[in-house]
Amino acid sequence: MTLPTPLRHDLPPLVVRGRALLPIVQGGMGVGVSAHRLAGTVAAYGGMGTIAAVDLRRHHADLMERSARADKAIVDAANLEALDREVRAARETAGGRGIVAVNVMRAVSEYRALVRQSCASGADAIVMGAGLPLDLPDLAADFPDVALLPILSDARGIALVVKKWARKGRLPDAIVIEHPKHAGGHLGAARVEDLGDARFDFERVVPETLAFFRAEGIAPEQVPLICAGGVDSHQRIRELLALGASGVQLGTAFAVTEEGDASPEFKAVLANAEPKDIVEFVSVAGLPARAVRTPWLERYLAHLPKLAAVAHPKPRCTLKFDCLLQCGLRDGLAKIGQFCIDVKLAEALRGDVGKGLFFRGAGRLPFGREIRPVRDLLEFLLTGRRPEPAAA
Repeated sequence: MTLPTPLRHDLPPLVVRGRALLPIVQGGMGVGVSAHRLAGTVAAYGGMGTIAAVDLRRHHADLMERSARADKAIVDAANLEALDREVRAARETAGGRGIVAVNVMRAVSEYRALVRQSCASGADAIVMGAGLPLDLPDLAADFPDVALLPILSDARGIALVVKKWARKGRLPDAIVIEHPKHAGGHLGAARVEDLGDARFDFERVVPETLAFFRAEGIAPEQVPLICAGGVDSHQRIRELLALGASGVQLGTAFAVTEEGDASPEFKAVLANAEPKDIVEFVSVAGLPARAVRTPWLERYLAHLPKLAAVAHPKPRCTLKFDCLLQCGLRDGLAKIGQFCIDVKLAEALRGDVGKGLFFRGAGRLPFGREIRPVRDLLEFLLTGRRPEPAAA
């Protein structure tokens, strides 16, 4: 396999567990939006590519057939096998370059098994958010060479996790600081009203975190900081690196690349969305979320008061897989979302605007509505140069 020609740039590397990487991280996006093709390609250029662990069987027809109408154990096993296939395929694409990471949501019931499978399959790193990943060092204890990266949003949460991990004899290998005002998907704030709180601003979180490191005797290079959310230009990257960050993470911009693992229809929905088309709402996990205002989401929000009024527990959930620890629909929690998030994300993966939920960041995309290769996106972010689109 021929690996791509490395990109030339003058930005300092992001160093994670002794590996010098591009200071660009591709964020994990489920269900199936960032799988082996996207993650492996980003890693092959020397960056960190991230597979989203949840419900990867959606990319494997044989596993979907095997787990149809099956009990939870069979569906969970199919998803673990899919995760194993995806990690191994991404590593093959990467050809030994970069880092192949797996994003595991703390909010899913089978997160422990997903972490262990990711490590056993050869993932270089585990990234965990959607809840405080306090037990991640324990779960990965048998794999000491796997880098561990929590996703957090403010300095207080960072201090809590670092102190808890330090008592276990482990520091994070890097920390992803995700700004809920700009990121897509589930967001690290308690309420929609809190998304713009100044405590999440990178200009506040990064200096406060570095001050905390100094007080704890932690050298900044021991725990690199990666800013995620609202990064859309080379200039912004330089600003964040000057602030004290070591890298940045992007999600939506990678989702719409040619190598993104979702359907062309999915990419078109994200690429064509204007800022006015983006909406924040409370998801089924009780967290604020950000997505494209599609026909389905419009209908859902319009009917939400009626759905909440008749909410009741559904102990015989028909999904039968590694579902959320807390689900508004299944658990009958009227104050949070009333839909099946896995089904809605899977329909979005196929590009169905009438039924799917399309998570998306709030900002404009570097190439507007164009679908470009990963290489073009990386070159633009690293240098500020806009490569000409390839001739048709």
